[in-house]
Amino acid sequence: MPANLTPDYFKAEQWYREATTNEEKILAIEQMLAVMPKHKGTDHLKADLRRKLSKLKEVSTQKKSGKHADIFHVPRTGSGQIVLIGTPNCGKSSIIAAISNAKVNVADFPFATGAPVPAMVTFEDVQIQLIDMPPITADYSAPGQVGTYRNCDVIAIVIDLSADVRQQLSTCLAFLDSKSLLIDSETASLDRMGNPLGKRVFCICTKSDIAKPGALETLKQLCGRRFELVEISTRTGTGLDELVGTLFRMLNIIRVYAKPPGKKPDMDEPFTLPAGSSVSDLATAIHRELTDKLKSARIWGTGVYKGQNVQKNHVLNDKDIIELHFA
Repeated sequence: MPANLTPDYFKAEQWYREATTNEEKILAIEQMLAVMPKHKGTDHLKADLRRKLSKLKEVSTQKKSGKHADIFHVPRTGSGQIVLIGTPNCGKSSIIAAISNAKVNVADFPFATGAPVPAMVTFEDVQIQLIDMPPITADYSAPGQVGTYRNCDVIAIVIDLSADVRQQLSTCLAFLDSKSLLIDSETASLDRMGNPLGKRVFCICTKSDIAKPGALETLKQLCGRRFELVEISTRTGTGLDELVGTLFRMLNIIRVYAKPPGKKPDMDEPFTLPAGSSVSDLATAIHRELTDKLKSARIWGTGVYKGQNVQKNHVLNDKDIIELHFA
C-alpha cells in the first residue's frame, strides 16, 4: 500500500537530513511521526522512525550524563530572552553595544562573533536578555546554533539596509523555516513536550543612515504584514529608544507590582507575567503553594476603581498594583 506522504512530512524529513545535533534529529523525527498519514501503508516507515528515535534518545541521555558543555546553551535571566539572527556584518554586535553595557567585539570583518554573547537591556523597570549570535550564510550555520533559537522567547532578524536586503531576508527565513522556527498559522508545530516550536519574529533594520535608496520600502514589501520592522542607526542613535520599547512589547508580558497589606507597593521590582495572566497566576508566580491559599485580592490599575476587590480569575493589565490576601 502506498504511503502517500504529505509535503509537511517531506519538510520534516529534510529538516532531519540537515540536522547537526541529536536534539534536532529527535525533534525532526517526532515532527515526521506527527504529520505522517495514519494508515497501513505507513506502518513499516513508522516503526523504522520509532527505532531511530529510540536510539537517538538513548545516545542523547548518555551524553547528558557526561560533562560536555554546550556553548550555545544560554541560561535565561531577566523578564525574557530575545536572540538576534543575521548574515555577516549586518550590525548585530553594534546593536548590543549601543543599548547595553555588554562587552562585544564590533568589527568590520565577518564572523567576529563566534559564540553567543548575552547582554541585559533595560526598558523602564524591566531587564530583557538580548543575545548576539554568530552570523549565518546560505551555506553555513554553526553546529548547535539552532538550540539557542529553539529555547528563546523571540527571534529578531537583523537586516543591513546598506546591503542586499532581499538576499539577507531570504537567507534568514530559509534557516528559520528549515528548523521549524517560524510560526505557521495553519499547522502549528509542537515539540515532544507539546510546546510550540515556532517563535515570534520581528526585523531590526540597521544602518538607516547609509541605507540604499528604497531599501526599507523593498523590505516592507517582502515582509508584508508578516513581521514588524524597526529602523535604527547605531551610529546616530536613531530609533534605539523605539527598539528597546519593541523588545518589551514583542515579549508580550505585563508588569505587576505587589502591595503588602497596610504597606506601600514595591514599585522597584515588578513581577513579569505573560499577557492575559490572572490574579491566581500572580499568586502562583510568587509561590506555587500560595494559589490554593489565596482568599481575596484588591487592585489599583486599569479598568477598576482604586482598591477594588477582584476575583481570582480577574485578568491583569500592565502596571497593575495588587494586594493579595491569604487564608
